[in-house]
Amino acid sequence: MFAPRVAVASLSGESDADWARTASEHVGAAFLGGIALDEATRDTARQLVSRERNEFLPDDPVAFVDEQLAALADVPVRPAVNVRSATLPPIREAAAVCSRHDAILELNAHCRQEEMCAVGAGQSLLRNPDRLRRQVRTATDGGATVSVKVRTEVPGVNLPEVARQVVAAGAEIVHIDAMDSEHVVADVADATDCFLVANNGVRDEATVAEYLDYGADAVSVGRPSDDTEVLSRVRRATDEWFAEVVA
Repeated sequence: MFAPRVAVASLSGESDADWARTASEHVGAAFLGGIALDEATRDTARQLVSRERNEFLPDDPVAFVDEQLAALADVPVRPAVNVRSATLPPIREAAAVCSRHDAILELNAHCRQEEMCAVGAGQSLLRNPDRLRRQVRTATDGGATVSVKVRTEVPGVNLPEVARQVVAAGAEIVHIDAMDSEHVVADVADATDCFLVANNGVRDEATVAEYLDYGADAVSVGRPSDDTEVLSRVRRATDEWFAEVVA
């Protein structure tokens, strides 16, 4: 899917092509975004900006995705774009753009802001796996390699079962924010046959080994994704872990 088995994870309003270029020496993939695609999620993003949260709000979000991916054409990293949408047509459009750039389209079932959940996006999709599966099928129909970003510790959600369903619908990657439930990575790994990326607190050899020992195929770095010292340390630890497994 990508190598080295380290990614940088999307940060709202911050993760753009320049950010990915800076990280590219140390990682195999960069998840840009998140991008609010439709009017419902864009209206919500504007509300979040009014509360001093960073958000990408270009005039044309799909054209913005195209421009950002084009800017990475000469960068040796697998690009990905994390998107939020309450409706299907813009997902199909973004998927077609990602397909042209050999980029991963990541569906956001992760954001926990009440406003985003209220319009049917973000982690509300974990409680409505039928809608999430429809998003996955729409994205795969658009030709994209599909990732689904999820989180643990959502009350009433059986995450391994949701992961199993989205993989059955066509997702090739599950990107899991483990919160304080790192062991759930093992449960998702057991429930699915997909490329599993583990996120949350990835900083050093110990955190890398914990996630990979639980069955993750790769790790991703969130908040310190602009810290090249952290990225270098995580890259080294990941390479060493896989070298030992092969040996």
